Amino acid sequence: MRDKTTERWSTYEPFHVELADKKVADVVITNHAKSRWADRVESEKTGFADIAEFMWQCLKQGRIASYYRNEQDVYLIDDDLVFVAEFAELEKERDLIGNPLHKMIVVTFLGRMSETIELRDLKSYYSWLRHSRRMTLIKNSRKRK
Repeated sequence: MRDKTTERWSTYEPFHVELADKKVADVVITNHAKSRWADRVESEKTGFADIAEFMWQCLKQGRIASYYRNEQDVYLIDDDLVFVAEFAELEKERDLIGNPLHKMIVVTFLGRMSETIELRDLKSYYSWLRHSRRMTLIKNSRKRK
């Protein structure tokens, strides 16, 4: 997701952004993340390029932070939008010093904390989700008998 234009001719503009201990040089949006974006975040700009551009701008502006200090897969944008991301090393891509660069794979968007209060505590949210799914399965199995 390198920047397409530079401010001036013949200037070096870094093409990676540091997030925690990773040097992110590319953003990949999964199909699941794209569908969750359309459902939970925004319904107008729902293309892969639109979402990736938004994520890249947030990375450059330093608006992305880790949700938990010791968890490295759940992140927040502007202390509101919760998403899950994984990182993978880019093959044959290194920074000027020789450290590996990474691509950020956005797995899913969980939603906005301002709209879904349950997202404020993810552990209780996931346990509630498992419980509600289990209860739905139990109800459906009762109907079949």
